[in-house]
Amino acid sequence: MRTHVSIVAGAAALALLTAGCSSDGVGGGESAGDAQTLRIGFVSTETGSLAPFGEANAFVVDQMEDYFAENPIEVDGEEVDVEIVVKDAQSDSTRAGEVTADLINGDEVDVVISSGTPDVANPVSEQCEANSVPCITTVAPWQPFAIRGGDEPADLQYSHHFFWGLEDVAAVYSDIWSQVETNGQAGGLFPNDPDGQAWSANFPALTADTGVTIENPGLYTNGTKDFSAQLSAFKGKDILLGVPIPPDFTTFWKQAKQQGYRPKVATIGKALLFPSAVEALGDIADGLGTEVWWTPTAPFESSLTGQSAQELADAFEEGTGQQWTQPLGFAHALFEVAAAAVQKAGSTDAEAIDEALDGLSVETVVGPVAWGADDSVPPYIAKTPLTGGQWRAVEGGEHPFDLVVVSNALAPEIPAAGKVEPLP
Repeated sequence: MRTHVSIVAGAAALALLTAGCSSDGVGGGESAGDAQTLRIGFVSTETGSLAPFGEANAFVVDQMEDYFAENPIEVDGEEVDVEIVVKDAQSDSTRAGEVTADLINGDEVDVVISSGTPDVANPVSEQCEANSVPCITTVAPWQPFAIRGGDEPADLQYSHHFFWGLEDVAAVYSDIWSQVETNGQAGGLFPNDPDGQAWSANFPALTADTGVTIENPGLYTNGTKDFSAQLSAFKGKDILLGVPIPPDFTTFWKQAKQQGYRPKVATIGKALLFPSAVEALGDIADGLGTEVWWTPTAPFESSLTGQSAQELADAFEEGTGQQWTQPLGFAHALFEVAAAAVQKAGSTDAEAIDEALDGLSVETVVGPVAWGADDSVPPYIAKTPLTGGQWRAVEGGEHPFDLVVVSNALAPEIPAAGKVEPLP
């Protein structure tokens, strides 16, 4: 666990700093000195197979500490100190639930935030529902988040999720496929996890009007080392799609090259979102496609810092020495939403924050986040813009690959920088 404490300047800040360094005994919503305190619990993915989803979290938490120290939230004319308690889910669903319970019952947080696939978001949400604590989650398509073991969305009271849906990624992928001449046959690489189950169940119907047929040889176990069965089934398929975890796609794609499987276009969710995962593939990553849920070229800015998407990405690269990564924008937006909810609530009380999140609308660095604005989704879901991109090798560039937006049909406000190029 990492504990981060954001402090406002002055005597109250000194009192909170002393308390924060000596113990974790301050309860949620309680104060050090006379100041109010908002305690935010952040369930992160810092280690394990989903670690790329958490690569930007430490940077964002540090940035938010500094921001709230200089720009404290005000409630009824009083400054509110912000304490951020971070716990690592270790890319494990059971662990995610356990650390969420620790945050609620041990650290007594007022609100829980989390980012990084249904494997983490769902158990976080379940603990918050059980303990009547508001949670804000993101980076999981809304269907696997909302539909849990049934056909209908769950009835959630304390969960507030913002992201796109499978209908959006299916439309983006279909647009990418349409830009390359293919035989209309696709191979589906789907793991036996919440994402794989949802994508494999929904993609055939969502893409039916494109004329593309999807071959699904069955769900495989995460961590599989031999993809011979899948590669045999995909022989002759010009299109590849899937939603594997990063290390599994590295294994699959290297074996595909060895066994001579060469699709004309590939659209891979989850595994190809991150520069680190793409660089692990080396030259054979050139031309691979993925969905793009946040990019520096998006015309959005932070409601907190005022940074544009480009400025946030530049700050991350300067501060970490790493290439910008998509989860950066959404990790930042979690704090935008939390701050807006507290301001709307006029309180750090958990029930008041939860009520404020219902129907909340915020212009964030990832675009507009508005609950209740779309009748096609449950009221606890707010949809965000989605585009599609292709990784392109860059000779002599600052980074070996750039993620180029090649499909903006669903979000024309985000500029496209090129057309799809067939895989080499």
